[in-house]
Amino acid sequence: MAMRLLRRLAAAAPACVFPAIGENGAGRVAALASLGRFRFVSTARHAPILLVAGKIRKEDHEDLCRLHDQLPHPRRTLWWGSDPIDGFADPLVVASIDEARDAILDVWRRLVSGEETSEPDLLPDKPAHPWRGKGEHGQGGEGMMGGKPYGRPMAMTGDDLRDGLALDQCTCEYGPLLPILPPGLKLELTLQGDVIQTARVRRPPYREKETDEEATAVRRRLLHLLGMPGMKPGRSGRSGRNVSFALPGNLGAIGGTDVRSRFGGKAVDVPTGDLPRLADLLPGLEWNEALLLINSLPASTLEPMCPVEHREEAGEGHAHDHGGAG
Repeated sequence: MAMRLLRRLAAAAPACVFPAIGENGAGRVAALASLGRFRFVSTARHAPILLVAGKIRKEDHEDLCRLHDQLPHPRRTLWWGSDPIDGFADPLVVASIDEARDAILDVWRRLVSGEETSEPDLLPDKPAHPWRGKGEHGQGGEGMMGGKPYGRPMAMTGDDLRDGLALDQCTCEYGPLLPILPPGLKLELTLQGDVIQTARVRRPPYREKETDEEATAVRRRLLHLLGMPGMKPGRSGRSGRNVSFALPGNLGAIGGTDVRSRFGGKAVDVPTGDLPRLADLLPGLEWNEALLLINSLPASTLEPMCPVEHREEAGEGHAHDHGGAG
């Protein structure tokens, strides 16, 4: 009796979906979100349904599998505009927004009722950084400082960019399927608190054929970051002007524009060869400032700003990975 009641209550709630956005998938997800029949969530751990929208490049397949394994059971994956990758048994592929909507609602019903079999893990259950038996005490550390004790990189001290004080810093990777970053972009950042000390691009953003004009896509991304995803990203209106005033001025100055003016629709007027590197703009910014800067850049501007720095060239050790849900 109690289980039937719980299933009825769950079935009445909106389906929670995590979007893994690939090449040309942002427009699909935006159109689907406008239907309002389900809820897109910001972490895979809160979603029983994974929607892969757009083509996922081969380098990102392991990140997608790691993201999938974070979903709670029971879970199911849908593919829209993307070929299912190896490891996914009985893939569910949809070809239109109507098919995607109907499939999400049907899968949600079947998951809640127990009719749908949950998808198993795709990756082996082992730590990303093996640690057992390493170090003086077998815990993966290197004495008092350093190493990866119990599989987690230890924060090491370094001089802060602002005042030179030696504070704990930690190097992590973010992306390529993190909803608060442009699809495909993978960054390696060293942070002290919420201040970025160093930045490197590990993978560039996907090439995106915007379904809207680029200025509309920029406003949509910034509104999502500001916690107003339901607000229409129109060019004019009092509400839009009020939002622009809430954005910091003189942040991310490029080609006579900044975050605020790009939200208002002003285009970056700099030849591609003269654009700065994104990795050079991020050090010294707080985390929230960096996110606003990155998402204020249209795809055609951001892509040439993201030359890839490989780890072998940088001479760095392994970073902690926040590849999917973060």
